[in-house]
Amino acid sequence: MGANPPPSEPPVEPAPAPTEPSEARPRFSVGRILLLAVTGVSLYLLAPSIGEVFSAWDRLGEFNPLALPIVLALEGASFACVWVLTAIALRKDHWDAIVLSQLAGNAFNRVTPGGGATGTALQARMLTDAGYEYTKALTALTVQSLLITAALVAMPVLVIPGVLTGAALPGSLLQAAWLGAVVFVVMAAVGTLLLATRRPVKRLGDFLAGFANLFRFRRPKIEGLGDRLLVERDEIRDTMGSRWHEAVGAAVGRWFFEYLVLLLALYAIDARPDPWSVLLAFVAASVLSMIPITPGGLGFVEAGLTATLVAAGIGAEKALAATLLFRLVSFWLPLPIGAVAGWWFRRRYPRVPRV
Repeated sequence: MGANPPPSEPPVEPAPAPTEPSEARPRFSVGRILLLAVTGVSLYLLAPSIGEVFSAWDRLGEFNPLALPIVLALEGASFACVWVLTAIALRKDHWDAIVLSQLAGNAFNRVTPGGGATGTALQARMLTDAGYEYTKALTALTVQSLLITAALVAMPVLVIPGVLTGAALPGSLLQAAWLGAVVFVVMAAVGTLLLATRRPVKRLGDFLAGFANLFRFRRPKIEGLGDRLLVERDEIRDTMGSRWHEAVGAAVGRWFFEYLVLLLALYAIDARPDPWSVLLAFVAASVLSMIPITPGGLGFVEAGLTATLVAAGIGAEKALAATLLFRLVSFWLPLPIGAVAGWWFRRRYPRVPRV
């Protein structure tokens, strides 16, 4: 009887070949460093204006306490208008994803320089994780942003009939009203061009894709964005065609309710404001909040709104107090709410890995 053969050893798997270290995506580029430097200098120069507004903290007790819940409800209605407009543009009413992503994107936009682009990019990525196609989400948010901006710059036009019929306005605010009318005409022309033509939309998409590809850092190259934007534009235009009155109403309501926040704050401190002058002051401050140098226009809005309210005939002390209450509700309060919304969103929609 022969010897038993030695037990066979399991095959040895070859060691995995060493992979090349992936190129790390740089955290800071020259453009980002310059933007942060400009932001830092701007905040330093505007710090006295911010401090002056917060010096009115002890005057918050002079506001009528019955106004506070109404102010909060009006600010909530302003946010709700954005959610409705987003749902119309996306053509799908997933309210939890829309509300949570908008709150998180809005808060992120208010703590990062770069204007609304940072918040829009974050919200588009979050909507993608919630099941939306990225191009569709980005296009919808772009259309939403254009409609909201157009509604803002159109608001001074409401004052022109009053001026023509003899309403008295301070000279600086009267100039702002006419400037707003000119900006509205320009915005209307641009909006019409993007909604009614094809070649400018395609070129815009190709330009954005080429620009994004310069900073893609090993991500897949974006191709055919112009054609995809055209498809999404046509679908959104068809949707807006049947729901245009809702879209316009939501875009106007976003600013109208926030304007009422400022107006009610002035009435609550017994400032006796003129609504037309306050409207122009509000539009000027809202435009300043879009300046991409500081997060949420921090500093620019405080300085601009206080100055325009004083120009509208509001006393300096009451203008500072009203500005402080307005910014607490419209700028500072959404920050912790947005942080909670972002955490809640990630519990419901975990991050989807991307190549």
